[in-house]
Parts: sequence; structure tokens; C-alpha cells
Amino acid sequence: MTQPYTSPAAGQAISEQLASFAVNFKASDIPTSVRERAKLLMLDAFGIAVASHGYEFSKRAMAAISELNSGGRSIVLGSDKRFDLRNSILMNGILIHGLDYDDTHAQGVIHATTSTLPTALAMAAHHNKSGDELLTAFVLGVEIATRLGSVAKGGFHQIGFHPTGLIGTFGCTMASGWLLGLNERQYIDAQGLALSVASGSLEFLNDGAWNKRMHPGWAGYAGVTAATLGRHGYTGTRLAYEGRFGLYASHLVGREDYDLNLATQDLGRVWELDRVSVKPLPACHFTHAAVDAATRIYEQGIRAEQIKRIKVLVPAETVKTVCEPEEAKRKPANSYEAQFSIPYLVGTALLKGRLTLDDIDEPALSDPKVLALAAITDYSADPNSQFPKYFDGEVVVELKDGRVIREREAMNRGSVDRPLTEQDIVTKYRDNAARQVSAARSLEIEKQVLNLDMVSARDLAQCLGRVE
Repeated sequence: MTQPYTSPAAGQAISEQLASFAVNFKASDIPTSVRERAKLLMLDAFGIAVASHGYEFSKRAMAAISELNSGGRSIVLGSDKRFDLRNSILMNGILIHGLDYDDTHAQGVIHATTSTLPTALAMAAHHNKSGDELLTAFVLGVEIATRLGSVAKGGFHQIGFHPTGLIGTFGCTMASGWLLGLNERQYIDAQGLALSVASGSLEFLNDGAWNKRMHPGWAGYAGVTAATLGRHGYTGTRLAYEGRFGLYASHLVGREDYDLNLATQDLGRVWELDRVSVKPLPACHFTHAAVDAATRIYEQGIRAEQIKRIKVLVPAETVKTVCEPEEAKRKPANSYEAQFSIPYLVGTALLKGRLTLDDIDEPALSDPKVLALAAITDYSADPNSQFPKYFDGEVVVELKDGRVIREREAMNRGSVDRPLTEQDIVTKYRDNAARQVSAARSLEIEKQVLNLDMVSARDLAQCLGRVE
């Protein structure tokens, strides 16, 4: 068994350290518990992808990518369509991320599965790798992407960058590189090239645009490109991360609180994949604590007509994402904007005692009772927040009779210290898959994913790339 990653030699660049780790990384290095957890993350993602076919964004994306496609045999999840390698990754990333129901690594504030999985699946199937090799590449990509995201300590969001697209590119580069069998020099070049193609802006938050949905798939598209160029000796910069114009200096301008040591800390000793949180609710993870707190207030018998005013305490670092601009958040123009709206989501939970995919679908957005509650919802920064360890929050409801009801969610459901169970994840997968496929078809996918060690990547892809 490969020895756990050790401290780098003096003057060794981060890209060199990561290259050294990746080139020696083997399936046998991954603990059994991490392997089984990885399969559950995959299953969760595939269920979301299947469900996404029922939504307009997926149909528009499919039409556009079909027009750009140049042939190929790579599958589209839950479809009989076949695309070229990189376009399949782009489409599958959109399908997994499009409902904002995919898993999150809290410290890195990144949806690492959503970019790494479509990339590893397409590359492993294309190169006829085993299911075990697919899983290994996936774990490697997640371990590196989550660490690179953690370096910023939540800072990317404050500047306006989306780590899932930006950092996801590097994780996808490393996963692709592993499946291509890159040597250390090629890995270093590939990471340097990834620096020039990594992207992801948060400007969509101001109008509910669909940009974010394509970020993880584009990260995979870019990562495959960088890895393949590196494989062929196309030179990339050595100081991709710590250089004068490297990743962190260029994307965290004005911030000095990031920690470059986190990029390689405990590689091979601590498994960040174990710290990935599966979402119990179909909305931005930053909103979950407030939604669950509001649901508990509803369960106490409090009803909308009794409420005079609502105040939500959220981590200061999440305000720009889920509370601003205020007027747009109080009356979201589309489902995607609703998924990032504290007023709308809390109003829904207080009115209905729940939050499901149906509650963020377009017909629900015009519910006058929800909008009335959103209109009387204010927010403030939570002085007791433990963000990003937990995406916590509190809801304070002032009633017309003068009573004040408070509910606090100090540790969001699904977090590393309050994880969903294996059965919770399987149930979520089945519920999502049932929106588009039969129970028999859903069970076939489930069995293949959970027995990934026993199938080839190509067999799994063919199973996933079918309709009824």
C-alpha cells in the first residue's frame, strides 16, 4: 500500500506536490468505507440527473449541445443521446447540478462530485477502464478539488467566483490525468494549463440566470482539455496556485486570509470525501438551516395568517448569495432564483411545512401566500455562526398577538457531523429517479452503481445512458 502523502521538499510547488501524490495514487489506497461512500455520492448524483430531464433548462441545454456536437459515443445520463466526449461531460454536469440538489463539501464550499463524476465516467468509459478505476479517479478528483477549495476559506464567494466551476476544473484535470496515466511532469503542465481555462462567475445571483448550471460540466470539459494537452507535452505554468498571477492571487484580490497549506494537508491520511454533505433539500445549501428551522415552527402549529414579521439570521459570508439583492429575493423571477432566496424558501416552509422540488417549480413561484410571507422577511448576519464548518441559521417569527417564536439550526442536516444515512441517500435517489423512470429501471441503475467494483465503466455508462 502506498504510504500516506508526506511533506514536500523545500521549494516544491503545490502543482508538483499534487502531481507526486496523483502519480502514486492507487485503488488500494482508498479505505473501504470511503469507497462505499463514494458510490453513494455517485448514486445521489445520477438520481438528480435523471430527474432533471423533466425541466426546461435541460431541454434547452440538450438542444444547444446537440447543435454543437461533432458525433461520438459518450452517453448522456438518462437519455439515448450520444455526444462526443467533452460535450457529454458538459451536458451531464448540467443535469447533475441543474436542480441545485447535489452534494456539497462545506469547508471548500464546492460541489466537487458534480464536476468530477461526469468527467471520470466519460473518460473511464471512453478508455474502457474498470469500475474500480472509475471510482479511483473520482475519489482522487474529489480529494484534490475539496482541498483546493478549502484554501480560500469561503473567500471566492465574497469576490464573486463560484468554486464549483473555478476549482472544479483542477479536480477534473487530475481525475482525467489519472485515467490517462500522466507522469509527474505532465500533471504539472496540466495544472498550469487548467489555470487558464478555469472559470465561474456568481453574477447570475442578481437575476436568476442559468450560468451556474453549466459551471461543473464546463469544469470537466476544461479539465479534460488541460490533461490531454499536458499528456502531449504542451507546457503549462509551474506555479498554478501560488504564483504572482496564480489561482489564489488572481481570484482572491484584497484577501489575505487564505491558507495554501490546506491544498495538500493530510492527503492520504484524512479523506475529504467523507466530509461531503448530501443535500436533504433542493435548494442552495446555505438556506437549509433556515428552511428546517421554519419547518419546525410550522410543526408547532404556527400558521401564515398569525405572522406579523419574520427575521432570519444567516452566516455573514452567505448574505450576498441568498439574501441580496433584497427585492429580487422577495419575489424570485424563476425557480433558480427561488433556490437562492431565503425569503421565498422560508416563506414556503412556514406556509406548507415542507420544501420539495414541486415547491420551487415555476407554478409555485406565484403563490400569493408565499410571496406575502417573503415580503415581510428580513435578515441579519448571525453572530453565532460556525460557517463554513456548518451552514447554520435561525428563524425568528413575531406573531400578531405579540409572541415571538425562535428556532435555531446550529448544525445543518446532512452536514459532516449530522450526515444523512445510507438509507436516506438511497431513498432520495429513488424519489428523484421515479420522476422520470420506472421502479425497475431505477433499481437496475442502483444495483450497478452500488456494485461498481464488479462492472466496467463502459457497462455502467451504457446502463445510465438509456431511456425506458
